[in-house]
Amino acid sequence: MKLADIKFELNVSSEIGDLKAVLIHSPDSGLGRVVPSKAQDWLFEDIVHLDSLRKNEYDYYIKLLLYFLDPAKIKGRLKEIDAKENKRNFYKPDHQEFYASDKVIEIQSLLADILGDEGIRNKLTASVCAIESCNYRVQQSLIETSPVELAKILISGSLDNNDMIFAPIPNLIFSRDIGIAINNHILLNKPAKKARSRETLLARYIFFNHPMFARYRGNILEIPDTVQHFLRPGEDQDEKTTLEGGDVMIISPEHLIIGCSERTSASGANEAIKLLLSNDVVQKITIVKIPQRRDYMHIDTVFTQVKRNVWVLLQTLGAKQTSNQDNEPIAWFTDKKVKDKDRTEIIQFEKGRKKPRTFACLEDLLTDISINDLKSTEPIKFIYSGNGDFPYDAREQWTDSCNLLALKEGVVVGYDRNDKTIAAFKKQGFSTIRVKDLLKKFENDELNPQAVNDTLILMPSAELSRARGGFHCMSMPLRRDII
Repeated sequence: MKLADIKFELNVSSEIGDLKAVLIHSPDSGLGRVVPSKAQDWLFEDIVHLDSLRKNEYDYYIKLLLYFLDPAKIKGRLKEIDAKENKRNFYKPDHQEFYASDKVIEIQSLLADILGDEGIRNKLTASVCAIESCNYRVQQSLIETSPVELAKILISGSLDNNDMIFAPIPNLIFSRDIGIAINNHILLNKPAKKARSRETLLARYIFFNHPMFARYRGNILEIPDTVQHFLRPGEDQDEKTTLEGGDVMIISPEHLIIGCSERTSASGANEAIKLLLSNDVVQKITIVKIPQRRDYMHIDTVFTQVKRNVWVLLQTLGAKQTSNQDNEPIAWFTDKKVKDKDRTEIIQFEKGRKKPRTFACLEDLLTDISINDLKSTEPIKFIYSGNGDFPYDAREQWTDSCNLLALKEGVVVGYDRNDKTIAAFKKQGFSTIRVKDLLKKFENDELNPQAVNDTLILMPSAELSRARGGFHCMSMPLRRDII
């Protein structure tokens, strides 16, 4: 069955309900062409070794998702899939042996589907070529390319003979940032960096044109720019209207969190609040403003949810900042404005409530969510990056100790390199297991995904972590069970 033919249901009303459908993009050849001099322009901290990243790391993520979301595609096939003679065909969207799941959905497959329409192919190719300043002959030759091949080119920037037409878009592996599903709506992003413009264009065309989303076209929301933005200076971060999916979390059907960060501006958050409340998508929106630093990037690098009553977070931004520093002599002659730049500010807007509500710290907000939004009756627990110990807290937050994806409540996916955070999970009663060992247990019928509870699944991370994004970033949930 083609993705275009499936009867698809869009509904995400939490961060922890059983994951049923997710949009991802496997690392493509463009990622292997990032050069050191352009790495930071393309938002990478380092170059990666593509083959190692795929075979030793990301491929395990695909297998894990399939076991939890679409086991019929993988159960009993691990040896066949991993056989050397298959040359990874199982993972290639353009190959006839591709897993082609309607639950673990590949962006490149959706793009190829819509490019089969001549009108869309002409318009989208012209748009990409305009953004990338291609000449007219290149544009015409691309239009004449097959939809499957054209989808590869528009993402990787390269032809089969390895000639590059334009830059790759390596950040497409972080599929959450192209948009976010909120209940049965999709909020499209407005990226802060030019390097992500083509991703946004491709996402727009997919969501508005793919038959899978036809029922929801009226529910696709786009953040408008500030009125007459083109007349404004627009140099200051807060003046630009930007919003990325890593700064948006759906906590309950009524409650959304939006981060103001290095990538999402105050203007972007402001426009999102007006848009979402006026369309009755949610009733309550909490703004969490974190320091605009590369260390943090999005709020999902600072905290994510594990269970109704359990959260993983960076303690230095999460706890009340009374701190011992305020008792030091320097507190009396340090500029308060300078100190406040590193503080977290939290303000909550609710439809029908005249005065916004504020929270002293992130822990207070998350406690309120667990008790009042999610009706948790268990004690609220916080698992801290690096077990809350300096310098491990900062080091492990940098390698995404707080950026975890919940496959279901209490079962989360993270990197194996964050030793102190792993120890903190164990201290709170969680089991840990390496993904390779877990897949063997699934394959040998020693365990099934439904039986896995309160577990941190450890993924290999030597190359993936160089890209500065964890599995929360590498997923755009499209459907979760209601909790």
